[in-house]
Amino acid sequence: MNIYKDYIKEIEERKTQGLHPKPIDSAELLSEIITQIKDSGNADRSDSLKFFIYNTLPGTTSAAGVKAKFLKEIILGESIVEEISQAYAFELLSHMKGGPSIEVLLDLALGNDTAIAKEAATVLKTQVFLYEADTNRLKEAFNSGNEIAKEILESYAKAEFFTKLPEVAEEIKVVTFIAGEGDISTDLLSPGNQAHSRSDRELHGKCMITPQAQEEIKALQAQHPDASVMLIAEKGTMGVGSSRMSGVNNVALWTGKQASPYVPFVNIAPIVGGTNGISPIFLTTVDVTGGIGIDLKNWVKKLDENGNPIRNENGDIVLEEAYSVATGTVLTINTKEKKLYNGDKELIDLTRSFTPQKMEFIKAGGSYAIVFGKKLQTFAAQLLGVEAPAVFAPSKEISHEGQGLTAVEKIFNRNAVGTTPGKVLHAGSDVRVQVNIVGSQDTTGLMTSQELESMAATVISPIVDGAYQSGCHTASVWDKKAQANIPKLMKFMNEFGLITARDPKGEYHAMTDVIHKVLNDITVDEWAIIIGGDSHTRMSKGVAFGADSGTVALALATGEASMPIPESVKVTFKGNMKEHMDFRDVVHATQAQMLKQFGGENVFQGRIIEVHIGTLPADQAFTFTDWTAEMKAKASINISEDNTLIESLEIAKGRIQIMIDKGMDNHNKVLQGLIDKANKRIAEIRSGEKPALTPDSNAKYYAEVVVDLDVIVEPMIADPDVNNDDVSKRYTHDTIRDLSYYGGEKKVDLGFVGSCMVHKGDLKIVSQMLRNIEKQQGKVEFSAPLVVAAPTYNIIDELKAEGDWELLEKYSAFEFDDNAPKGEARVEYKNVMYLERPGCNLCMGNQEKAAKGDTVLATSTRLFQGRVVEDSERKKGESLLASTPVVVLSAIIGRIPSIDEYKAAVEGIDLTTFVPSIKELTSTSAH
Repeated sequence: MNIYKDYIKEIEERKTQGLHPKPIDSAELLSEIITQIKDSGNADRSDSLKFFIYNTLPGTTSAAGVKAKFLKEIILGESIVEEISQAYAFELLSHMKGGPSIEVLLDLALGNDTAIAKEAATVLKTQVFLYEADTNRLKEAFNSGNEIAKEILESYAKAEFFTKLPEVAEEIKVVTFIAGEGDISTDLLSPGNQAHSRSDRELHGKCMITPQAQEEIKALQAQHPDASVMLIAEKGTMGVGSSRMSGVNNVALWTGKQASPYVPFVNIAPIVGGTNGISPIFLTTVDVTGGIGIDLKNWVKKLDENGNPIRNENGDIVLEEAYSVATGTVLTINTKEKKLYNGDKELIDLTRSFTPQKMEFIKAGGSYAIVFGKKLQTFAAQLLGVEAPAVFAPSKEISHEGQGLTAVEKIFNRNAVGTTPGKVLHAGSDVRVQVNIVGSQDTTGLMTSQELESMAATVISPIVDGAYQSGCHTASVWDKKAQANIPKLMKFMNEFGLITARDPKGEYHAMTDVIHKVLNDITVDEWAIIIGGDSHTRMSKGVAFGADSGTVALALATGEASMPIPESVKVTFKGNMKEHMDFRDVVHATQAQMLKQFGGENVFQGRIIEVHIGTLPADQAFTFTDWTAEMKAKASINISEDNTLIESLEIAKGRIQIMIDKGMDNHNKVLQGLIDKANKRIAEIRSGEKPALTPDSNAKYYAEVVVDLDVIVEPMIADPDVNNDDVSKRYTHDTIRDLSYYGGEKKVDLGFVGSCMVHKGDLKIVSQMLRNIEKQQGKVEFSAPLVVAAPTYNIIDELKAEGDWELLEKYSAFEFDDNAPKGEARVEYKNVMYLERPGCNLCMGNQEKAAKGDTVLATSTRLFQGRVVEDSERKKGESLLASTPVVVLSAIIGRIPSIDEYKAAVEGIDLTTFVPSIKELTSTSAH
């Protein structure tokens, strides 16, 4: 059976699932299709033509290379296809976005046939995805006196690829669809347990919200054919938890418009709204697709006669509806006036949704085209020796005389590209910045590789210090889906220039270490900017931003990212931490105390949390920065004392050396380069030449939070509050309760110690508790299953050397075996301890899951409905989050312990303690 017949068989199988043919990315398949097109008598010729024209992926896929070559043959008259004229062939090339299509267009434009050259030049003037190899060809031709090259460059210098695009419609009609009440996580739009299908966009689209919701959206579209459906988070924030490009892709698939008639299932221009706006990292993804995100503010605080918020019996602020966005409401967005209307009635101002930059994204069909377009215009103008006309909206540059800089402002100023020389920028400024470290994770990596192909990138930008492709999200179960997807991903990323968790050649042991932990180790400069394909890309060195798969691709391809400098909230500590408390309790208490200090307002949302951690090394401090994703912060920065930072960098060097020893470095010696950078940074700190990063003493913050350690007297638990009468209050991370709230009675069905929130100390706590209980009771018996997943292999190696792993093995009924990894997810748990492979495990919810309806106590980060545990008919699934000692004890006794039981169990155990710095971690402003 040939490859074409295999494809037809797959199409028939997809029909049974209600799916169209899968888009073609294989050169081998497309070559066979072209052979059938050339054979005028072939029975499959008609279908082959449709597949060639409408169903071939663009960019740098191997199929795109074959398609571009055949179109070139048609244009040159070397192949005759009645249905594809020369003009139509050029049109098809114009939709292929870059890579092989640009190479072909340049061949034709710089060729000897004048008529063809002019046609090719006309198409080239509309293209923006050009790389150095392409621009070098234009440069050489221009320097040789080629008039066509000059004409193309003149067009680029004027940015005609942008100016000649249609303007954004002045009025956009929308019809509302309430996707849910309360915060809507990206899990609702693109569930983690369907991660394997993300690269198959049509198939993955079937998992958005529910089939019923999808039918309702289709019905709204039928009723209002002239309107776009706007998905709304009523009484909440849209897109919390992660950026997840697949979530926006799904929304666009159901409610947006097709990007090109020749590229299936790639839609753009989704419109989303939320009572409390759009999560910052999700909004970046909306920008990637040229979409619109709206802060609806349709529910407001109810005030008394004195202007104070009215509270209910639970102490929660009462909200009242300012205007209705009930499903089916027809509204009008006026992009010129930047306002939202219901008929003639003005509802809200939309200035933040339609900044000059966002209007450019919408006009260009996404932010990538603007990023590449600006670079292309600059290149052309410089080569021609002319000043580039001011086509694009100028970057907003905000500078306050006499005002110092926060830590993030300092980092952005150092890494800024293309700003006014000598100008000091403050929060609110729009900045292009150089990216130092990039991370791609394995369930979004397939999409990142697709994005790289679609933007015609073939090699990592030389200005990126280091980049890593993880294998942690598919570590738990090496099933057929993982076996089909992950090796292909690792090969692509390895060849692109990333350090990869798995070696495509199989020469080094697969390292499924949690991506955030690896990125935390390979970040060796606290002035670094990190972009990672996961919301928990929150390093305790540098400033890290979780991003969608496309922004990760852009950072890998260009070494740059664009964003406004965020405002910061300063967090400091006072008092003393109680001996029986764990640092995780401080993290939870920070959220609770912040909400109390600011009357229920989450001042962290959309901002940088600048935490003056001072004395806590990077591994332990990561527990705080990791959690900031759940605080809805844009990112977090740790301010450390000099000696603490040096200690963290020494640890990082050791971890990187382990990676080198395993054979993970590449031909560019990226890992060795990072060790060299760490040594340089340590020398700078020790000599006093460049101390650890600190903000200026006169920096301006949106707010300042002081965490009182003295009042944290009990372990703190983040509760999803699944039975709250107010649906919008469920599954948020704002319900923080102390241990006594549960009265020692709440049943626990499963405990989980793992994910990125734990470090080596947590695993030692597990072994110390087992040792304690063994001494006290003679043996350890579990009343509920306990799943333990170390975040990294090197932690396991260190635990083995220190004797802790042996004790964990003694009490485990299952220990992972890398030589024979699980092929299927566990569906039933016994009341024993499971030592799982390093990786995300239950936290991701895409492989392992607790039994439906379980109450899970976890060190994880996720409270989302259905993530760690799904609902059952008998009860709702609950994932409560707590410190390691609370989780371990709860699994042993089968319930959340009382405070007395807890204190007895942790007596003498070395918990993760924290002593606030006594130094003022600021510097004198030089501005």
